Amino acid sequence: MYKAKVFITRRLPVELGQLEEVATVEVWTERQPPPYDVLSEKAKAIDGLLCLLTDKIDSQLMAAGNLKVISQVAVGYDNIDVAAASKRKIPVGHTPGVLTDATADFAWALLMAAARRVVEADKFTRAGLWRTWEPDLLLGPNITGATLGIVGFGRIGQAVARRAKGFDMQILYTSRYQWEAELEKSLGVEFVPFEQLLQESDFVTVHTPGADDTYHLFSDRQFNLMKPEAILINTARGTVVDPDALYRALVSGKIAAAAVDVTEPEPIPQDSPLLTLDNLIITPHIGSASRQTRSQMAKMAIANLIAGLKGDRLPYCVNPEIYV
Repeated sequence: MYKAKVFITRRLPVELGQLEEVATVEVWTERQPPPYDVLSEKAKAIDGLLCLLTDKIDSQLMAAGNLKVISQVAVGYDNIDVAAASKRKIPVGHTPGVLTDATADFAWALLMAAARRVVEADKFTRAGLWRTWEPDLLLGPNITGATLGIVGFGRIGQAVARRAKGFDMQILYTSRYQWEAELEKSLGVEFVPFEQLLQESDFVTVHTPGADDTYHLFSDRQFNLMKPEAILINTARGTVVDPDALYRALVSGKIAAAAVDVTEPEPIPQDSPLLTLDNLIITPHIGSASRQTRSQMAKMAIANLIAGLKGDRLPYCVNPEIYV
């Protein structure tokens, strides 16, 4: 009896017993993603692929074999040619919803760390520079009562707004469309044009998808509109922020500081001038990295994979139109 074959592009923080009951499983165990040529070669002989954002899944790779299902451990899927998958009637799965709170928590952690200069203070202490209590040492802005601008108001943006209410912040948001008045009232938010948000916000946090219309949404012009004391937080996609413009804004004082969990490219090159800046915090794309969240993401991805191998509808499907 034929047993399905599955390739998983990275180690997962869960047991694979349920998947191994229905498929022969191969896991890529290196820290670095499998090179494209390796992934393409694997695609020739597998029925199911479980992948990450760092894996390029294009039409050429899909044409290499007879994939029945692609399942991604992420909410976003801009690394996958979904249109090509749909043409081949390959269902594409993702893991929506589960990482909302973890990512919102982390965006808030970055906001607070940047505002109160936590990373700088740690380095200062470890360097033996802490001599005494000083009234003007490592000063930062108040968070309570400040104005927060949220760019992108989906699940994560709304979760950030709920947290901001506890700090008595004035909360502005901008997105592709204005949400209903009832939601705005319950969250205490106000819809404003993007430029107005930039001009009025003390903190700007980014929660937009990676897309053509969000590519370098933040560049020189946008930084010039922001307050010189403003702080930028990005836990969305690295491509939303022009890295060269960010460097210029931070060096020139166009904005006070930034904290980013995503970069363009990823990982950030070690010769990037951004790494020389004390007023920038950079973390390695760990916004969803709570144990519970990453475990649940893996379980959802496996559930998608098993459903696709069995010919069942994926519980979390990106392209449900293929079932019509």
